[in-house]
Amino acid sequence: MKKPSMISVLLFLTGLLCIVSLFFFNKSTLERIITTEKEVDAVAEQIAAKQQQVKSAADKYTAAVDSVQANINRMKQKQQTASQKKVKEKAEVAQKTESRPSVFSQNSSPEVADGSENSDSASSIFSSEAAQDGHIIGIDPGHQSEAVDMSALEPNGPGSSDMKAKCSTGTQGSYSGLPEYELNLEVSLQLKEILEQRGYQVVMTRTDNKTAISNKERAEYVASQGAEIYVRIHANGDDSHTASGALTMSPSQNNPYIPQLFDQSNRLSQCILDSYCSATGFQNLGVQYYDNMTGINWSTVPVTIIEMGFMTSQNDDLKMADPDFQKTMAEGIANGIDAYFDS
Repeated sequence: MKKPSMISVLLFLTGLLCIVSLFFFNKSTLERIITTEKEVDAVAEQIAAKQQQVKSAADKYTAAVDSVQANINRMKQKQQTASQKKVKEKAEVAQKTESRPSVFSQNSSPEVADGSENSDSASSIFSSEAAQDGHIIGIDPGHQSEAVDMSALEPNGPGSSDMKAKCSTGTQGSYSGLPEYELNLEVSLQLKEILEQRGYQVVMTRTDNKTAISNKERAEYVASQGAEIYVRIHANGDDSHTASGALTMSPSQNNPYIPQLFDQSNRLSQCILDSYCSATGFQNLGVQYYDNMTGINWSTVPVTIIEMGFMTSQNDDLKMADPDFQKTMAEGIANGIDAYFDS
């Protein structure tokens, strides 16, 4: 047998070494591939979990939007139904004319735009059904429809050179879409009914959304009809959607026009606010003092403005748009009027 040459041995050993190296290289590469696959699987599972979270959040958002829209539609339907019922049962309250009547005149008698007296309007504005010996309450549903041009100016107070617009349309529900002037009237009409049932007499500054009567004229009108207190019904608004709750506005003790009404107006404001917040559950933001409100400065009887809630707050707005909750709001204000006369 021929002995292998040195070259053959070297070639054999070299080949064997390559085979061993290749084996270990493939094993290491395989382990790396397996590790990489596991890492990819873990990342894929994380991505799938995130996708599920995003889908769940999107579903919740869609459900929330659908719920809000359903609430808005329900509120609008209930409001429309309630309005139709009131028009049917209280024709004298739903006075709708194309003549834009004014309820204020020099002889303190409601008149239509052409100057002729409107006896039906007078009977609906001043309650004759309540007990004649009851306290007389002036109620002002704040603001007015944009269909009425109230941009002309009037003095901010007696003898004032500061001129302000006679009236405005107010704010609007950010979620319900309900105009403030409509909300104010709906609550005021329910308040009128509740007060009459309790034996009060009620003077309304307006009973529709087309009456052309300024803030100054409203204050003068309720006083001319013998009102003992003047309650102005409003709703609030804010640049943010976080502000919520109710407050009342009163003239300060340094008011340049009616400082003598401070004590009684402050007490009226506190009584109404406390009773209202107790009935509605709204946050009590306290009595605040303003001396730049025309409707306050022209009053000759104790006066307050109740800001019933923020129409820019989802919670406040949707609650206030509900006709059933409006009755609760009106009852809270009526309870405050009771408390004022009982104290």
